[in-house]
Amino acid sequence: MKFSNFFSVILALFLGISSPRLISAAEEEGGAKVAESVLTLDHTNFHDTIKKHDFIVLEFYAPWCGHCKSLAPEYEKAASLLSSHDPPIVLAKIDANEESNKALATEFNVGGFPTLKIARNGGKDITDYKGPRVADGIVEYLKKQVGPASAAISSAEDASNLISDSKVFVVGVFPKFSGEEFENFMTLADKLRSDYDFGHTLDAKFLPRGSDVKVPTVRFLKPFDELFVDSQDFNVDALEKFLGEANMPLVTQFDSDPKNQPYVSKFFNNPNAKVMLFLNFSGELSDAIKSKFQEVAKNQKGKGPLSFLMGDLETSTRALQYFGLKEDQVPLIIVQNTNKEKYLKENLEADQIEPWIKEYLNGNVKPFRKSEPIPKVNDEPVKVVVGDNVEDVFFNSGKNVLLKFYAPWCGHCKTLTPILEEVAVSFQSNPDIIIAKLDATTNDFPADKFEVKGYPTLYFKSSSGIAVQYDGGRTKEDIIDFIEKNKETTVKPDEATEPVELDAVKDEL
Repeated sequence: MKFSNFFSVILALFLGISSPRLISAAEEEGGAKVAESVLTLDHTNFHDTIKKHDFIVLEFYAPWCGHCKSLAPEYEKAASLLSSHDPPIVLAKIDANEESNKALATEFNVGGFPTLKIARNGGKDITDYKGPRVADGIVEYLKKQVGPASAAISSAEDASNLISDSKVFVVGVFPKFSGEEFENFMTLADKLRSDYDFGHTLDAKFLPRGSDVKVPTVRFLKPFDELFVDSQDFNVDALEKFLGEANMPLVTQFDSDPKNQPYVSKFFNNPNAKVMLFLNFSGELSDAIKSKFQEVAKNQKGKGPLSFLMGDLETSTRALQYFGLKEDQVPLIIVQNTNKEKYLKENLEADQIEPWIKEYLNGNVKPFRKSEPIPKVNDEPVKVVVGDNVEDVFFNSGKNVLLKFYAPWCGHCKTLTPILEEVAVSFQSNPDIIIAKLDATTNDFPADKFEVKGYPTLYFKSSSGIAVQYDGGRTKEDIIDFIEKNKETTVKPDEATEPVELDAVKDEL
């Protein structure tokens, strides 16, 4: 199983089974084991157990995972506290690193550890757990998840108890709690209850912001930008889109304020092209630059799928490292489009922001590629490939190439390293075969040609240009056997799909 760089494994949160009656019930569920208050599941009892619960939280974990170890006592404490809830809330865990359970991890799209999921209606409805990772926060979040999807607001006091100035809230305003609009709103609330808090009322005057309304209305209250926005389109899909768009600040703030962190996560996970400004927020010219960037973002609103973020240098050092940038380049703007291509304007001034964005939108800015220097000496059995020569080596050399994409911190990559070196040594006398590696954390590569969702990822290209992702065994014998079966005679330069100077490639290698 491969694990994505950015996602954690599913960690099921289910409530404890502490009373004798509940323990007995759990033991009847296909032999499910009870470990303290958390229910332990595996491939033998997982589906039977899920089918018998209207609501159950699932943790997919790995025993070696540090984040999983940190979560374990909080998860257990939450399970114990929730055991007395009426009805009891069940928290369960699955060792997704166990070979026999890996099919479950695949079924539930587990991309990292820990991952938490909520299963409703006997497992028919699966949603991501999006709450806190400490016991009290887990308990509060799950109690809301099992209660009504939307709370009735009958007074200003009700609204004050539910609505916070620092959080988003969705309110449906209706002349009566019936009819198509109301039913669609309740369907939306049930569908998105993991993402938003919902309420419904007969009178908008109870709400802290916004004027009275005369027709059924969905009001989205938020602690940023215009503070509230309304919609009267009660198509469920349209409402979901409305909330998604309304829940993103015009410009996301990437700083040390924890209230901004959920929006930073949403920013990096949304599918739009991303326009990111990085600067020292306490710098002499920062106010002018931030103001101009905000103005440009406002002018671009509604004109295309662009999302804007400004990051404080103090907080965003790791983001700069990810993009291969240095502190002495700020203030800077980097744009990453939907094809993962990047465009850079460094050491900018306030009056350069708007014209540079226009140049980018008009297609007049060349992409920026993160790359380590091409090695001057590259005489090890496994050749080093970087962003600036990956296409030449892999696609244009006319050779059979096995390329490993890796991350230096990846344990699986470290395990594969000596195996790949042995493979390279075995083919060292064959000039038609290149075994190479690329550090994907410090080098960009064409995302439309290489699909790298986790590390290590291996790609093989025959000399005639047939490229495939290698998904076979990871032993030396497996890899050698694959190369032997798929290698071809080296293509001459004038026969290659995109001819290059082979001597130059040879010099690089």
